[in-house]
Amino acid sequence: MNCSNCRFFPFRKNFVNYFNQKSIHEECGVLGIYCPENGHSISRKIYYGLIALQHRGQESAGISMHSNQHISGYKALGLVYNVFSDRIINGLLGRVGIGHVRYSTTSVSSIENAQPFNCQLPKGEFSIAFNGTLTNFIDLQKRYSDQYSFKTSTDTEVIVYILSKYIQETGYDYFEAIKLVMNELQGAYSITLVNNKGELFGFRDPLGFKPLCIGTIEDIDTKVIASESVALDIINAKLERDIKPGEIVMINDNGLESKIALKNSRKATCMFEYVYFARPDSIFNGKTIYDVREKLGIELAKTSLVDADYVVPIPDSGRTAAAGFSKESGIPLCEGLMKNRYVHRTFIMPGQQQREISVRMKLNAVKSKIKGKDIILFDDSIVRSTTARNIISLLKKSGAGKIHFRVSCPPIVDSCYMGIDFPSSQQLIAATHTIEEIRKKIGADSLVYQSLDGLIRSIGLKENQLCLACLTGKYPLDLIDKETLEKELNIERNIN
Repeated sequence: MNCSNCRFFPFRKNFVNYFNQKSIHEECGVLGIYCPENGHSISRKIYYGLIALQHRGQESAGISMHSNQHISGYKALGLVYNVFSDRIINGLLGRVGIGHVRYSTTSVSSIENAQPFNCQLPKGEFSIAFNGTLTNFIDLQKRYSDQYSFKTSTDTEVIVYILSKYIQETGYDYFEAIKLVMNELQGAYSITLVNNKGELFGFRDPLGFKPLCIGTIEDIDTKVIASESVALDIINAKLERDIKPGEIVMINDNGLESKIALKNSRKATCMFEYVYFARPDSIFNGKTIYDVREKLGIELAKTSLVDADYVVPIPDSGRTAAAGFSKESGIPLCEGLMKNRYVHRTFIMPGQQQREISVRMKLNAVKSKIKGKDIILFDDSIVRSTTARNIISLLKKSGAGKIHFRVSCPPIVDSCYMGIDFPSSQQLIAATHTIEEIRKKIGADSLVYQSLDGLIRSIGLKENQLCLACLTGKYPLDLIDKETLEKELNIERNIN
């Protein structure tokens, strides 16, 4: 058996590799398309869908296509539109395929960890694209290390190996093999898979941490599986539903088949998808992200109103909540900060120095609007405080009066082991400082966070349907070894 993440993909290494430490966790975007007939440029549709998911990963992109009982593809480091030229897209033939965009939540950006991952088996092959993080990654790697020599630092390779093992043991019954794999995995995962039979699969962990939905391009009877509904919109696909937690969906020439592989009465949708990560125009669990973020601002206006001239959002993630605050309070919304849209998200970027440089490159004040004005400054969260401190300093230097900082997310006080980029509690400002200490540190005249109850009301799901671990320290996974994971993550980030 030859499981390999690079067997069919030519590589490009001309993208900046900022850091060289290894990574074991990811937060990504996945996509899959099944078309019943040729001639509809499916690889190009995957390309467009990945552009819509670019906010979920900016380090690498890849596409795998099935054609003539074979899987071929291309992946490289960089943004989607840099990775794929017209020549490459036109060369990716087939009517079934998957795509992936990635960023590492620790610090590596390497072609070896780019996806999709391919695996060649004695009687077939498959390719998978993975979004999530396995909390038992370390245990699984140790368990199977005597059977297989892992070549990368990503938990995706562990999934590929275990899946390949069960595919062969079940006589290439992919449904049964995926179910057996899901029984071994702990953590967050949303996965798309294409095999040499031309079958497309999508499956999701039993707690439903990460989003995964399915839609249809009706005029060509084509099914689409994607991390977010915005990827459906860009290719004129109609959203049908979310793939259920613990569900496996298979699409082939016989249509769509679905099985619930694992059941759990508890659900754990990541609250940060609503607060920050998903695009505002996405629909998740029947709720438009924009509406949730607007409600977050309305909630804060009810509890933390002060006299001010303007409500100023930190673009882009603070804009919708700021609009809700302005709507409820009657204080005008003002775009007092302008964004350079060609700079990566600062929260995503690994490394403190890189984040600070990025903030300065990313935002500039509209001095004519904010000079001499008291403002209510809005953002979605405070993770390390770097962004907040630098932006407040920028506004003060530009002549702003009082700055009242409002945060649409409650204080982040604990680690995330399910794939969001604040893995070590030592890096979280709210874990080691009081709110008053944070206010002084960032230089705000006042600081108010969203309440936990306000967050839950705004999302509109029950508390036991959400993962709030980073806010409460209460993890929805019974078997999570927090001490081991925290130790491993501190090693990964060279934290002493």
